[in-house]
Amino acid sequence: FDTAYLIFARAILRGEVNAVARASTMETATNESRSAMDARVIERVRLLVPHGELDFDRAAFGNYTRAQARVEPFVDNNDSNACDNGESFLDLNGNGQHDLDGGRTNVGDARDVVVYTVSLQYDRLFPVAGLLGLSESVQLQAQTLLKNQPFGVQAQPTTGTCP
Repeated sequence: FDTAYLIFARAILRGEVNAVARASTMETATNESRSAMDARVIERVRLLVPHGELDFDRAAFGNYTRAQARVEPFVDNNDSNACDNGESFLDLNGNGQHDLDGGRTNVGDARDVVVYTVSLQYDRLFPVAGLLGLSESVQLQAQTLLKNQPFGVQAQPTTGTCP
């Protein structure tokens, strides 16, 4: 029963994340409507998992390659695998510093690729898991990458210099 419940919870979570992600890439979507969409995910998931805790994350990138790497690219002149003093980097999120997770923590601009991630944690319903040595809580995650509609000109990242 525990495994069936987990599989059903995962299916509900993934389905809702995909539906909301598609709607949030539309030109007409706003921060307020995206908050309402997140509330919809919470409402639908809690029909099955009433005490589940949900966490939402959106990060925007200029293209699919950057979204998969999730690191702001930099010129590694000294082959140190780190952005060292004087080396340049592409400031994808516009915060003026080199970040290992270079996505903008918003919904992005036109044509940006948005990584939408929702995590769900809940306590197992059945005590059998403890007897089998399994954790008493379950962590599920659903993630999708979608490209925003081309409703405008895509913002170009700036170049920065590592400290």
